[in-house]
Amino acid sequence: MTMIWATILVIGVLVFVHELGHYLAARSVGVRVEKFSVGFPPRIISFTSIPGGWNVQLFFYKIIENKWIWSSIWSTSISRPKKAGTGTEYCLALIPIGGYVKMAGVIDESLDTTIEHKPDELMSKPNWAQIWVMSAGVIMNVLLAIGIFTGIAYHSGRPEIKDIPVVSQVIEDMPAAEIGLQEGDIITTIDGKAISTWMEMSAIIHTIPKQEIDLTWERNNKPMSAKVTTSWQLSLVDGKVDTLGAIGIYPSIEYVDVGLGEALKMGSISTIGSVALIGSSMSMLFSGEASIKELGGPIAIAQIAGETAKAGIIPLLAFMAFFSVNLAFINILPIPGLDGGHILIILIQSIIRRPLSIKVRLVIQQVGMALLLMLFVTVIYNDFARLFTG
Repeated sequence: MTMIWATILVIGVLVFVHELGHYLAARSVGVRVEKFSVGFPPRIISFTSIPGGWNVQLFFYKIIENKWIWSSIWSTSISRPKKAGTGTEYCLALIPIGGYVKMAGVIDESLDTTIEHKPDELMSKPNWAQIWVMSAGVIMNVLLAIGIFTGIAYHSGRPEIKDIPVVSQVIEDMPAAEIGLQEGDIITTIDGKAISTWMEMSAIIHTIPKQEIDLTWERNNKPMSAKVTTSWQLSLVDGKVDTLGAIGIYPSIEYVDVGLGEALKMGSISTIGSVALIGSSMSMLFSGEASIKELGGPIAIAQIAGETAKAGIIPLLAFMAFFSVNLAFINILPIPGLDGGHILIILIQSIIRRPLSIKVRLVIQQVGMALLLMLFVTVIYNDFARLFTG
C-alpha cells in the first residue's frame, strides 16, 4: 500500500508541476489552452471556462444505444457575470498519475493535425515564445527540485560527519548486516591495517568493490572480527560516475542549523549535483561503461518510492527532488515526442526560415513516439527481469 500511494504522489506531483509550467507559459504569451487535465483519461469531472461563467460536467458509464459508454451523466452552469471565458477545459481524470496540457497549434502525442494558424495557436507565435512554452515544463521541474532540496536543507540543517569510525546505522541486506555489525560498533582494523578515522576507513573500502576483507571492530570494549565481501555502489567522483566499494554502514552525523540563504545555496548545489550524476550516467550508457539493462522503469520507480516512503518523509522528498531533475533531463533531450524534440524543430525552422510541413512534422513525431515506445518496452522488460531473477 505504501508503494502505491508513494508512487502516485511522486509521479503525480512531478508530472502535474511539469504540465503546469507549460500551461502558465502558454497563457503568458497568449496561446489558447484547450485542455488541462489532472490525471489521465477518462475524465471524471470537468470545468470548462465559458463566457459568463463555467460549464461543469460529471462523467460515468451510461447506456447509449444499448451500450455502456463513458459519457456525461450530469451537467450544470455556474454564473460569473462579465467573465470572458477562455474555452479551456479543466479536468480531473480517473488515472491519478500525472496529467497533460493540450495547446492549440501543437502536434503532440495525440498527433492532432487541427492547425489553422490562428493568432492564439502556438505555431503562430514567435520562435522565442514557442521555445519558452516548450521549455517551461523542464524549468518548473528544476525549480521544484531546488525548492524541495532547499526545504530539506532548511529543515534538517547542514550535515557534518563525525570523523570517528563508529557505526551509526546499518543498512539491511548489506554485507555489514550479514556479519552482525550493530549501531555503536567501532571499526578498528581492515585487513590488519589500524583504522582511526571514518575518512580513512571509507577511503580503503571505496577502492575495493566486490572483494573479501578482514574486518575487526569493538563492541562494549570486546573485540570482534569477520570476513566480509564488499558490495558496490555508483557514485559521482570528480565529475564522473565511479564504482565504489561499500559494506552498508552510515557514520555519525551532526546537523548544524542554516539560514534560508545557505539552504537555498545547498538546494541549488544538490540540484546541480543531480544533473551531473544523471548526465554522467547517460554518458556511461552511450560509451558502453554501463548497460541498458541497468535502466529502470515504472516498477523500479515504484519500488524506490515505496522504500523511501518507509524511511520517512525526508527521504521521500529527496527522491522526489532527484526524480524531478531526472524528468527535466529526459524531457529536454532533442528526441521527437519530448519537449527537447519540439524545441529542436523550432530551432530548425528558425535556421531554414520557414515552417516544416504538417506531413514532415507528423513523420518526425511518429518516429519519436516509436523510439520512446521502444525505450518504454525495454525498461518494462528490465523491471520484470529484475523481479523474476532478483
